[in-house]
Amino acid sequence: MGRQLALVFLCLMLSGLARAERTALPAELWDSPRSAALIVAQPVLQHSVAELLAHPHARLLIHHGASDEAVSQAEELRAWLIALAVDSKRIELNTENDARGLNLELVGITLENKGNP
Repeated sequence: MGRQLALVFLCLMLSGLARAERTALPAELWDSPRSAALIVAQPVLQHSVAELLAHPHARLLIHHGASDEAVSQAEELRAWLIALAVDSKRIELNTENDARGLNLELVGITLENKGNP
């Protein structure tokens, strides 16, 4: 059993697949009117967009709740990112009934090219 588990772990490591991580966008972002400067100043978005642009096959998932407010926030964030020159085909919205706030997830980045284009 231990050998099988070690073999599975080794195969996952060698496959180069990165574990996708979700990053929460601060809820305070929605407490006041947004501007391009405010969106660009968000460290979570700076990191996510930089990684997205550095990896041409990566996509950005915006996970959001099912309420009208959550859907509106996700759509607004997507619109801001598109207005700031992120390709709309690389941004996807994902409704999750139990989601709290907005969470960003980069998919399509492997371990061997993480941090490198």
